[in-house]
Amino acid sequence: MSDLKREIKLLIIDALGLEDIGVDDIGDDQTLFGEGLGLDSVDALELGLAIQKKYGIKIDAEANDTRGHFTNVASLAAFVTAKKAA
Repeated sequence: MSDLKREIKLLIIDALGLEDIGVDDIGDDQTLFGEGLGLDSVDALELGLAIQKKYGIKIDAEANDTRGHFTNVASLAAFVTAKKAA
């Protein structure tokens, strides 16, 4: 597991208070919302804020592709990497 993916998993757990879940319980390609990890729209807002704060990047909630970046840990890691490189 890449360091960034592990960091994002820890961020999800910490930011959302998921006390019963460990890093190994979240798959890189596991859907974060709905049937996957079960996160909801409030969790999305909290996670977005936590990512912006931790990585110093801007997330445009109105952008059409933003929802896709929050599909799973792998897509979030790719998004953070791309934003930091820009």
